[in-house]
This record gives sequence, structure tokens and C-alpha cells, in this order.
Amino acid sequence: MYAVIKNGGKQYKVKEGDIINFDKMGLEPKTKVEFKEVLAIFDEELKVGAPYIEGAVVEGEVINEGRDKKIVIFKKRRRKDSKLKRGFRRDFTRVKITKIA
Repeated sequence: MYAVIKNGGKQYKVKEGDIINFDKMGLEPKTKVEFKEVLAIFDEELKVGAPYIEGAVVEGEVINEGRDKKIVIFKKRRRKDSKLKRGFRRDFTRVKITKIA
């Protein structure tokens, strides 16, 4: 059984027991969180919402918050003497999916 949920403008395919890194939500560890924007559920047959499934909820528990590894963005235009190097670290909230209903 899996579900497709929407959070922060992104879509995630989740199963029970999965640990997913979402964009930072500003929640304390061991906080329960519900995702009500469920786009699809597969449980022996596929149910697709238009745009969301009525009454479907995916529950999770916050494990921790943190920062990812640094991502380096390097752009170079050859023969133009033009270079650009930037980087950033994404803030995330790690959530364990506990129940799909």
C-alpha cells in the first residue's frame, strides 16, 4: 500500500514506515503531523482524487530537523571569461510515515 501526497508544492510517494525529508516545517521532534492533501492511494486498486481524495489522511511523526549536505552550483560560459559559483544547504524536517487511512 502506498500513497502520493502533496506538501510544499512537491509530490511524494510514501509507504508506511518510510522516512522522508520534507521542506522545513518548524515542528518539534515526536510531534504528530497529518497530510490531508492525498492525491492517490494504491491498495489493491488505484484510487485517484480530483484533485484530492475525500477523507484520506496520511499520518506521520517528526523525527528531527536539520540541514542537508551543501549543493554547489557552478556555471561557466566557455570563451566568455564568465564563471559563477554558488552553493546552499537545504533545511529539512525528517518525518516517519506511521499510517495511511
